[in-house]
Amino acid sequence: MTGMSATSGIVLAAYQQDPQAVGGSLAWSALLSVLPLATVFVLLGVVRVKAQWAALSGLVVSLVVAVVGFAMPVGQAVLAATHGAVFGVFPILWIVVNALWVYNMTVATGHFDVLRRSFGALSSDTRTQAILIAFCFGGLLEALAGFGAPVAITAVMLVALGFRPMKAAIVALVANTAPVAFGAMGVPVITLARVSGLPLDQVASVVGRQTPILALFVPLVLVFLVDGRRGVREAWVPALAGGVAFAVAQFATSNFVSVELTDIVASLVGAIVIVGLARLQPNAVWAAREPAVAAGGGPGAAPAPDSPAEVRRAYAPYVIIVAVFALAQVPGLKDAIDSLKIAFSWPGLDVVDPAGKPHSTTQFSLTWLSTAGTLMVIAGVIVAIVLRVGAGRALATWWRTAVELRWAIVTVMSVLALAYVMNASAQTTAIGLLIAGAGGALAFLSPVLGWFAVAVTGSDTSANALFGSLQVTAANTAGLPPDLLAAANSSGGVLGKMLSPQNLTIAAVAVGIEGQEGVLLRRVLGWSLGMLLVLAAVIALQATPVLGWMLP
Repeated sequence: MTGMSATSGIVLAAYQQDPQAVGGSLAWSALLSVLPLATVFVLLGVVRVKAQWAALSGLVVSLVVAVVGFAMPVGQAVLAATHGAVFGVFPILWIVVNALWVYNMTVATGHFDVLRRSFGALSSDTRTQAILIAFCFGGLLEALAGFGAPVAITAVMLVALGFRPMKAAIVALVANTAPVAFGAMGVPVITLARVSGLPLDQVASVVGRQTPILALFVPLVLVFLVDGRRGVREAWVPALAGGVAFAVAQFATSNFVSVELTDIVASLVGAIVIVGLARLQPNAVWAAREPAVAAGGGPGAAPAPDSPAEVRRAYAPYVIIVAVFALAQVPGLKDAIDSLKIAFSWPGLDVVDPAGKPHSTTQFSLTWLSTAGTLMVIAGVIVAIVLRVGAGRALATWWRTAVELRWAIVTVMSVLALAYVMNASAQTTAIGLLIAGAGGALAFLSPVLGWFAVAVTGSDTSANALFGSLQVTAANTAGLPPDLLAAANSSGGVLGKMLSPQNLTIAAVAVGIEGQEGVLLRRVLGWSLGMLLVLAAVIALQATPVLGWMLP
């Protein structure tokens, strides 16, 4: 069987996947398939090389494993890598660059300083700020955009409030967990329902009974990260209240209202509860606010307060972003802009699965207008007008943002190229099938599979597309509830996002600590594994009468 490139006319050998290609053994095939990922994480976390070189090295290893271990033709392996690299640019980097562009415009005009002072007026306590910005506001951004934008924006906001860059990056990464399964207007869960063949409301209902468990204690973890045990002792009230409010709202909205609105409602409810408690307990340490400015000023006096008009303009970019993304979800309009799509078979790439059907990596698809990056451009143009940024200055700021991200661009493109090579060559499937064969332990290991997939791809959506159907098949084989394991794939996946090389790079670049991705990895690895262990134990118990009552 052969395939022909539509652009070059070069005939390339087609490739049929075989997850047991290495010596006819699934175990050996899976073991060899781990090498690309091990290369990336060892180089990042142990050897401490820069992220772009770790990612490029992992890509090279994935190509070697694909060609030598899985007998994938060289041309097909290279084409799979190019497809992944382009996907890394559109839509992922397209989102990140434009999100940071909007932020950079607010910095250039001084309005981000106004926003920082406004948050200080809500609370000058760093523990409370971490919850409000990284968890609540970050959750809102995850609901609207996802794909790295929440980490990038909240990390720089924390730095502007006085957080050390490394701490800001860690807090932003750890906070970007509980909202991820319902992020980007519910796309991960919607994708999971499509690939698994299960009803959307059924899958969303189970996910909505798993991820809220994370939301209960993520704010407490953030408080500990900011200020250790003293932070937990002094600021447990907003942490617990915000976590409970977010969790209850996420459960209720996902189960009874709307999958798409789940994180929007949860984030807003969490923020409102914290701010409301601060007003009820104004003398609490965690509710401290910046002192009022003395009338008349004078030497050493605090600067005059920002005018209401300036405060409104400072919040305007985020209001505009929310409005643009919300408008894009309006029934009718959503269908219209989603129909504006670029879709084609990747030239020359001819990969079929073991059953002989075309593999998903052969198809490129981009809804170019409704993708979050384009919506961010639209929002950015409106922001430029509201903040009175001229066209020339806005374009110059965009170019400067792209140049500053040049190494992050290399890293993300390399990581996605690696993921596509692993997916197309059946390396990822081999690992997944090995875990899926765990029998009675599958309920415990199913979230680990999702965690692994998100750590590779950086996307819960991609992880669900990759392993959603596999989880259902494995559940039926093991006699476990299919909806439980499918949901576990998405719920476990949210904890892998903080370890994804592309997310580590986004966080590092956002706060100006490029090259320290390995340090970030080591600092968040324990939290990721610890929360995964707790979630996996809960999901395993949900498969038994002990916690089976939690399921719909």
